[in-house]
Amino acid sequence: MALDGDGGSFFSTDFTSITKEDEDSGAAHWLSLLDDTTAASRWVISFSDEFRRKRPKIETESTPTEDGSGNSSNNSRSLSRSDSCDSLSTGFRAHIWTYNQRYLAAEAVEEAAAAIINAEESAAEEDASADGMRLLQLLVACAEAVACRDRSHASILLSELRANALVFGSSFQRVASCFVQGLADRLALVQPLGYVGFGLPIMSRVDHSSDRKKKDEALNLAYEIYPHIQFGHFVANSSILEVFEGENSVHVLDLGMAFGLPYGHQWHSLIESLAESSNRRLLRVTGIGLSVNRYRVMGEKLKAHAEGVGVQVEVLAVEGNLENLRPQDIKLHDGEALVITSIFQMHCVVKESRGALTSVLRMIYDLSPKALVLVEQDSNHNGPFFLGRFMEALHYYSAIFDSLDAMLPKYDTRRAKIEQFYFAEEIKNIVSCEGMARVERHERVDQWRRRMSRAGFQASPIKVMAQAKQWIGKFKANEGYTIVEEKGCLVLGWKSKPIVASSCWKC
Repeated sequence: MALDGDGGSFFSTDFTSITKEDEDSGAAHWLSLLDDTTAASRWVISFSDEFRRKRPKIETESTPTEDGSGNSSNNSRSLSRSDSCDSLSTGFRAHIWTYNQRYLAAEAVEEAAAAIINAEESAAEEDASADGMRLLQLLVACAEAVACRDRSHASILLSELRANALVFGSSFQRVASCFVQGLADRLALVQPLGYVGFGLPIMSRVDHSSDRKKKDEALNLAYEIYPHIQFGHFVANSSILEVFEGENSVHVLDLGMAFGLPYGHQWHSLIESLAESSNRRLLRVTGIGLSVNRYRVMGEKLKAHAEGVGVQVEVLAVEGNLENLRPQDIKLHDGEALVITSIFQMHCVVKESRGALTSVLRMIYDLSPKALVLVEQDSNHNGPFFLGRFMEALHYYSAIFDSLDAMLPKYDTRRAKIEQFYFAEEIKNIVSCEGMARVERHERVDQWRRRMSRAGFQASPIKVMAQAKQWIGKFKANEGYTIVEEKGCLVLGWKSKPIVASSCWKC
């Protein structure tokens, strides 16, 4: 290309003579221009208008020859340049139009591909929904067959369930796998129609089998990752600190240390809070449980930690369970305030006769605690009919597994341990056990409120709503968790489904 000597802007080589190689080599440049097709069009129009403005100047500067043939020559030269300009403008427009079409075609392909992907995702979601519905139908049908003692039909359904309820599948597949285990255990205990009674459970809640270590590990993982146990400790510590506002010595009777947490997480947090006070405080903790040696080791570690921050701590242990606890087992000192905490333990003494729980509540009332903190699963897993309990538990644990789905990756072994060695144990006890063997008798907070009132306790509102909402923010997927106040109680939920309810009572 070249510029004409008079300053006119035109190509000395006709545009139509550009070879295919030249066209391909400039494709990238033209495609960059086509990112803004409007700007490219304005450029072509501007070029054409500029050329037309310069054309009269070229015709005026031409001089005719003496014999009159110059006029024809000038006209011929003008027409030649005009034809060249028109050809150039037409060529540019054609070239840009071609690449514009290619650009639009590429866009159309991308849109079509996106539509196909979206359609496939929608189809996959529909398939997953259909599979989940089918799995739910199988679970309910199997539970009905087990309830009716139809061993042959239940066995067929269990075989199909085992093939579809995957331990590393969707959240509902995983929770279904736990219920399948419970149904299989219950079916193994089913006696023929006409048999009176129910067989002994395959596995009780407290066992000394080789997988005790796995269960302890799952419990500690659940404490660290999932908020429901820590929620109970948070409310309990808040109530203890409130009692400490008017006391220098507080004795905590912990009915939940048998729960199996050997590291004293709750007390570490409480000691740190007490250390912030200028007054020297004395904290005494008595735990009720079976592994007293574990408590003593924990107590020594807590004592050493507390001395370093200026807090006096004494940890004691009473070997036994709630049903066998007597007031004389608790060593109370004059001048100390008593606080009793029960975190996921009181439901274990709920029986069909209700006599055991009544005795425990009467014994607690006689101790005259300044505060009783009660933390329980907020669901009805103690109804009189098996199918009702089954459906309540399925709804409740589906929400828990859904929350774990949002907190941990699909193939995370920590999540599998929590689900299969912690929550699965609760599910299997609810589904497969009856009589004295069934200890996971969770009930609604309203039922506990009525029961505590009948025992003579008065509700003491928990006033840490703002702190609780701030506290839950430290957990992953915290946007799914909810904390609401309900008649003075704090309820932790997942997507509006109640999970754990905490309440405080006084004599």
